[in-house]
Amino acid sequence: MNTVPPGTPCWADLATPDLADARRFYPELFGWTGRVASEPEANGYTVFQLQGRAVAGAGPPAIPDQVPIWSTYMATDDADLVAGRVERAGGQVVVPPFEVFDRGRMAVFADPAGASFSVWQPMAMPGGEVFNVPGAMAWNELVTPDPEGAKVFYELVFGWQPDDQLVGSMTYTGWRLGAQIVAGMMPPLADDFPDDLPAYWTVYFAVADADAAAARAATLGGTILVPPRDIPTGRFAALRDPQGALFSVIDIGPP
Repeated sequence: MNTVPPGTPCWADLATPDLADARRFYPELFGWTGRVASEPEANGYTVFQLQGRAVAGAGPPAIPDQVPIWSTYMATDDADLVAGRVERAGGQVVVPPFEVFDRGRMAVFADPAGASFSVWQPMAMPGGEVFNVPGAMAWNELVTPDPEGAKVFYELVFGWQPDDQLVGSMTYTGWRLGAQIVAGMMPPLADDFPDDLPAYWTVYFAVADADAAAARAATLGGTILVPPRDIPTGRFAALRDPQGALFSVIDIGPP
């Protein structure tokens, strides 16, 4: 997959204080190989590949006290236009649009509830080149204490339409862009979720066996936050890597 429609998640990367350990942990977990950027200014930014195709990235934190985090990138044809929409919709421009060498143009934003996300305007690098197969990004999900506010914000920024479904006692929202559901949203599961804790985007990577992947992550030094369990779309587990970055794995079964 060489192009992703604007408004669709197209890339994910990890900001981590221990890039060397990330280059160990994730390839052993997902079968990735790493290609380190040659430019000194890239500070060792690594593009992870699955059978030669880009699936995710990792680099050092942008600021010294940044917590380890996986970031979701939405594709765009115009990062500056998105920045204006974010501001008008009540969000924050954390990092204004800038060029990443000849690869593309990116920016970092936060929605009104505090969830950070990025956009990618491709040039030489399209973003992810394969999705929805074991070892590749399969889903992106907003966890927020303010779903109604998020519905207004993301419609204004990306044109997403909410598609609500009742899952047990919880309302799960699919973000619809045209005919496609491109991402999801759910409220926090914990009843004691602090009012001042910001929302966040989480990244799901497809695996062939969620139970085996969770066990492997723990063996490699990660932590199992939510043990493998069945959900309507497959079997998933929520994990943290050895530095504490949150991510999930999901076995979505055959196409």
